[in-house]
Amino acid sequence: MTSEPIPRPFAILAGLAAALFLLPLVGLLVRFPFADAVGALTSPEIVTAAWLSVVTSLSATALSIVLGVPLAIVYARAQFRGLRVIRALTTLPMVLPPVVGGVALLVAFGRRGLVGQFLDSAFGIRIPFTTAAAVLAATFVAMPFLVLTVEAGLRSMDRRYEEAARSLGADRWTVFRRVTLPLVAPSLYAGAVLCWARALGEFGATITFAGNVPGSTQTLPLAVYLALETRPDAAIALSLVLLLLSLIVLVALRDRYLPTT
Repeated sequence: MTSEPIPRPFAILAGLAAALFLLPLVGLLVRFPFADAVGALTSPEIVTAAWLSVVTSLSATALSIVLGVPLAIVYARAQFRGLRVIRALTTLPMVLPPVVGGVALLVAFGRRGLVGQFLDSAFGIRIPFTTAAAVLAATFVAMPFLVLTVEAGLRSMDRRYEEAARSLGADRWTVFRRVTLPLVAPSLYAGAVLCWARALGEFGATITFAGNVPGSTQTLPLAVYLALETRPDAAIALSLVLLLLSLIVLVALRDRYLPTT
């Protein structure tokens, strides 16, 4: 595909837009503490936060797959009154301020919340300010990315393969396991990676619903926020690491959210 000439005003505005994104990234590279980076990244509190981030993000991704794939199937295949409203509400965390999401989780699962008070009185389960709360917060904000990606894959797949399998006597579970799942696997993979990346970078809902407890709920983004006040070099180093992870995810999944040329 040949390149088209771009009008000069558009080229200037596009350059300004690119600069808006690139200059902060260049600033991180310029201020990166190369001499002290190893020490900053291997300090005990950072290692603990990194391990907790891995556990939290992977747990949130697994939970999102278990709950999100059936939800995506309903959105792609079912038709009933109110479906669009439910779909909009369940994908709202993508645009909802994360802090608002944390407050909503507190209202729902706090000790006096709609569900939390029952869990506390009946089973003695208290979710807020625990590792489980960090997983739940990450799942809340990250699952919509998986749901929408899998839904798009289900809508674009050729359903004649499923119909052929049913005509040969396969039951619904066999069709899903042997036909639907392999066909939608690329979308599921892309959605899971996007979900994991979003869960890894979650901050607002986590600090509101789970707090910032070292070793329990203090993930890497929270550690960056705390280090910025006392150890800015460590905050810059961690920020660049998270930036590189996000960049790798976007580059690896480019064909999943951009049309091929």
